[in-house]
Amino acid sequence: MSTSLRLVGITKRFPGVRALDNVTFSAEPGTVHALVGENGAGKSTLLKILGGIYQPDAGTVFLGGVERRFQSAAESIAAGIAIIHQELHYVPNLTIAENLLLGHLPHHFGYFRRRDAIRIAGDHLRRMGVDLNPRLKLKTLSIAQRQMVEICKALLREAEIIALDEPTSSLSLHETNILFRLVRELKQRGKTLIYVSHRFDEIFELCDACTVLRDGKTVATHDPLVDVRRAQLVREMVGREISDIYSYRPRPIGPIRLEIGNVTGKKITHPATFSARSGEIVGFFGLVGAGRSELMHLLFAVDRLRSGWIKLDGKLVRIRHPIDAIRAGIAFCPEDRKESGIVPICSVNENLNLSARQRDRLRGFLINRGREARVTDRFIERLKIKTPSRRQKVRFLSGGNQQKVILGRWLTQPNLKVMIMDEPTRGIDVGAKHEIYNIIYELAERAIPVIVVSSELPELLGIADRIVVMRDGVIISDIPRVEFSEHYILDFALPDEALA
Repeated sequence: MSTSLRLVGITKRFPGVRALDNVTFSAEPGTVHALVGENGAGKSTLLKILGGIYQPDAGTVFLGGVERRFQSAAESIAAGIAIIHQELHYVPNLTIAENLLLGHLPHHFGYFRRRDAIRIAGDHLRRMGVDLNPRLKLKTLSIAQRQMVEICKALLREAEIIALDEPTSSLSLHETNILFRLVRELKQRGKTLIYVSHRFDEIFELCDACTVLRDGKTVATHDPLVDVRRAQLVREMVGREISDIYSYRPRPIGPIRLEIGNVTGKKITHPATFSARSGEIVGFFGLVGAGRSELMHLLFAVDRLRSGWIKLDGKLVRIRHPIDAIRAGIAFCPEDRKESGIVPICSVNENLNLSARQRDRLRGFLINRGREARVTDRFIERLKIKTPSRRQKVRFLSGGNQQKVILGRWLTQPNLKVMIMDEPTRGIDVGAKHEIYNIIYELAERAIPVIVVSSELPELLGIADRIVVMRDGVIISDIPRVEFSEHYILDFALPDEALA
């Protein structure tokens, strides 16, 4: 039975901020309705109210014309709602099968039937077109693979209303195509779909209608989504014109600052060699699993270097631990902000000053809290971090603002020599992307080489001076800006069988 969705006058307040202010939103069966807006606009909060995680301070939720109020996620799920959140919810030490069937595990007289769980999960994964072994533990999977498991888990429930929050932010092209096929099949089956994304190409390809949020308020609804241009959506989202979000800024490129020679590790078995010059923005591109993040982990000593060498300004450096990398002047913004970048239970102030505390203690053990407060206030203003105060827990900030906090942490380092950024704009809106690109340019203009790992080729084409292409853990090509071409770079990145 198809179910329509309507949210009327939804308001939600948190300490110091009104996340949603009289928002009205509706979606009809057999359609895909896009929900767009900047980070912090209220999209995820709205989905959490629909999913029973938050309760609104005012407003009403209607399912199929019937008023509903969910006091828990379990009540929302029981009503036929599935939310696939941007921040994934899984149990890392359980298998794929156990995660997929959590809450509905097959049992006999109270005993878990593992074999049945593996069979059911395997059948479901095959129907979805996902090639994963249901016996694998979630913690062994890449972020993209975990994302696919989360999507499969929601679809397994046969929900009537399905909301997807940035579902392709970590997916490869192949996995994205699988997702698009699933979305179209669900639409044909009369499901009501809500699609949250910052990728306009996806919105115009998949969605029938679109609602724009800004600062917790409904700005516009386009139903149907025809004769609406990208520039109009951007203007409605950010409240200003952004003609070119990349705004590439040429600058002098200096001598080689970072050199990597024949490095190998547990996941990089073929020796890798590359360099980065002062003031240069070097992009790393490849499909999911190409080895880009794994190579960066070797440089920052997240993973142990088995062979090879690293030089900074012509001098060999020994980096056996992330502390060694930080002391040498190498900074790293990881791909997974939630798991590896922020300390969610700590404040914006504590997160931003995390790397500076060892250096700036008073009398060897006291924290210089006055200096920390001044630094935090300066970077909140400089990076335009949206937070009610420096004391706000960082977990309550949007993804884009969390990324800015991590960036601010490294910008406080006086000896910064190399900046590594892994998927710095994943799940971030167009306005925040523009601001982060400007930070990247500012770093490069200070003669700091910036290494940017990204799965979005247009992003690297827009900001990089050079693109290094990886495939199957091997550096395949090193392409200067004058030779940039999307098809040319994809030819290097795609496996040979895909080009046949």
